[in-house]
Amino acid sequence: MPASNTYESISSVTLSNNSTTVTFGSIPQTYTDLVLVIVAKITSGGLDMFVKINSDSGSNYSYTQLYGTGTSALSARASSQSIGIAGAVYASNDGVVINQFMNYSNTTTNKTWLTRINVAAATVSLITNLWRSTAAISSLELSSGNPAGTFTSGSTFSLYGIKAA
Repeated sequence: MPASNTYESISSVTLSNNSTTVTFGSIPQTYTDLVLVIVAKITSGGLDMFVKINSDSGSNYSYTQLYGTGTSALSARASSQSIGIAGAVYASNDGVVINQFMNYSNTTTNKTWLTRINVAAATVSLITNLWRSTAAISSLELSSGNPAGTFTSGSTFSLYGIKAA
């Protein structure tokens, strides 16, 4: 039987100005999982969103991505990256991106998270990410990865904790 009130809001940011980064710091260690929901646009083009966990910019991130554009199905993979993938954003329309960080406060295993991207008329994607660290996740820094493509005013970033996964 599912637990009631499973998702609990930790923090939410709605940009009042364009910005290249959004940071969630001092994440409490009282949940089993984290869910980050992003509804965002950028000022121009389309590009990946990136995440640094606990300010780690070492070569500790890897990902495998499957995605479809409406006309093609594609895949990508990279390892030993200095930043993780947190989704994709476009100037033409709001994208909905959901990141689920599993077992984020465990200090005996490397951290994994799933990223789901749904952008109308652009892409549907699933990314499996790995952060090779046993540290508990205490902060997330999101970036647009390109100063020319900053997050637009009105973009929202909401972090939730799951009480019982």
